[in-house]
Amino acid sequence: MRKVVASAFISLDGVAERPDTFLTNFDEEMDEFGGRVIATQDAVFLGRRTYDEWAEFWPQSDIEPFATFINSVKKFVVTSSKLGAIWTNTTVVGNEPLEFLAALKQESGGDIGIHGSITLTQSFIASGAVDELRLIVAPALQGRGRRLFPESIPRQLELISGVTSPTGSLLLDYHVTQESPGSFRPSS
Repeated sequence: MRKVVASAFISLDGVAERPDTFLTNFDEEMDEFGGRVIATQDAVFLGRRTYDEWAEFWPQSDIEPFATFINSVKKFVVTSSKLGAIWTNTTVVGNEPLEFLAALKQESGGDIGIHGSITLTQSFIASGAVDELRLIVAPALQGRGRRLFPESIPRQLELISGVTSPTGSLLLDYHVTQESPGSFRPSS
């Protein structure tokens, strides 16, 4: 069965909105991490807002290896309205994205990614559909903005690997367990 891998750039206080405002120093280690994230994926889910922004930007971009990847990969857009611009290899997923994703996971293929879509990522994590989470955590505190992890998503994470990049970002791979964390019990 295929894995669903959500990846995101976040600030140390969990803000995922507008990562270009807090993640300003990409280094070689971060590029390598990003390359490993996309290397196993042959399908990507995007929310409508991300799709609209990315369909405008990425087809003309030369930021590699992501530009080649995102322009050629199968893209599944979760939206209930018609798309304005059609980007190569795009399929609209209507009102039942979790059922569509469950069926896609049963097909043969590589990992299924979720990129840049905060609400969609939150929804898929809350439903238990995400198998792994890959984060680049910037050494910055934003204070405000949409967070990737609102209080309503209790999930236990198991660290697969963690590295600190030369510019101080944390590069984290987690397995998302299906159980919620238990309540804290201090030892006596």
